[in-house]
Amino acid sequence: MRLNQFLARSGLGSRRSVEALILDGRVSVNGQIVRELARRVDLWGDVVSVDGRSLAPHPPHEYLAFHKPAECDVTRGDRHARRTVYDLLPPTLPPSVQAVGRLDRATTGLLLLTDDGQLAYRLTHPRFGVPKTYRLYGERPPSAEQLARLRGGLRLEDGLARARDVRPFGPAPVPGSERADPPRPGLELTITLGRKRIVRRMCRAVGYELVALHRTQFGPIGLGPLARGKHRRLTAAEVRALRAAVGLEEPPAPGRSASRARGPSSPTP
Repeated sequence: MRLNQFLARSGLGSRRSVEALILDGRVSVNGQIVRELARRVDLWGDVVSVDGRSLAPHPPHEYLAFHKPAECDVTRGDRHARRTVYDLLPPTLPPSVQAVGRLDRATTGLLLLTDDGQLAYRLTHPRFGVPKTYRLYGERPPSAEQLARLRGGLRLEDGLARARDVRPFGPAPVPGSERADPPRPGLELTITLGRKRIVRRMCRAVGYELVALHRTQFGPIGLGPLARGKHRRLTAAEVRALRAAVGLEEPPAPGRSASRARGPSSPTP
């Protein structure tokens, strides 16, 4: 990426204002003052500083974590959608930034978005078995039989479905609910499947009545304290961890087109 573009994307101002910083000799790359506007920098290896202050590496693609609220669709092209996750994200994001898989309208929690098509494809393809963890809140605690069936595997209409891990928990507040709503018991469930509404169908198959479904983890990325309806950019370490989880050890080359590697969207849980 060109140095002036890197500085602008790092939030230091418009392209014209960051060019003034370069021409004034206030920008260095790896300790050397640079005055060439078109100088290219390695987004993962070079250390870029302004007035002696180092800037964080800016990856060649966008990588976001978003806390999806309820009653919000994960779609760009449905004109009938009342509200979408893209309505809650910065309008400056390029349209190539897409959700990695989907969460249905009622499901809340962690949603990843990127324009790194190769990574998005691998994260959603069942061959790579990326785990996703959900907290399921019910009317009553799950029974021992329900837990055993979820662990042992269920024969659904589109094949076998099995949880990789199932752990019950005591009553806890439901994310996004009103303060007057009572805490609910439930279970934490980890799957590597990505079939349409798979978590809800597994619950229905064992007779577990869901009140709310909330995703807390996608591969090595956790939702953490991110507020509902808010987003954050993943750190370089998190991007590396995501790519390593699907066998992409090296970061993508700057300027690589994501559209060539984009795979089909993953179904909703």
